[in-house]
Amino acid sequence: MAELKYYDIILQPVVTEKSMNEMQSKKYTFFVNPDANKTQIAEAVEKMFPDTKVVRVNTMNIPGKEKRRGRTSGFTAKRKKAIVTLSEDSKDIEVFAGL
Repeated sequence: MAELKYYDIILQPVVTEKSMNEMQSKKYTFFVNPDANKTQIAEAVEKMFPDTKVVRVNTMNIPGKEKRRGRTSGFTAKRKKAIVTLSEDSKDIEVFAGL
């Protein structure tokens, strides 16, 4: 498999009530590439968003759900979610600024 670049690692932000409340304590939630590890996620956040310093990365794998269409059944795609904690002196991430 090809090496992951930093712009391939972070797929999209997670916009939920819980993730919005955690932003006050400098915790940001993203859907990330399932093949990325914690070190790669931390580097990608620091490169994509200038003036940020990652302190901690927590990840969780979300399995695909079983879906049916008539008699045929299958699974949705599995996902990986990362909660990134920034240091206190870091700037806020602008993606979440208007939300």
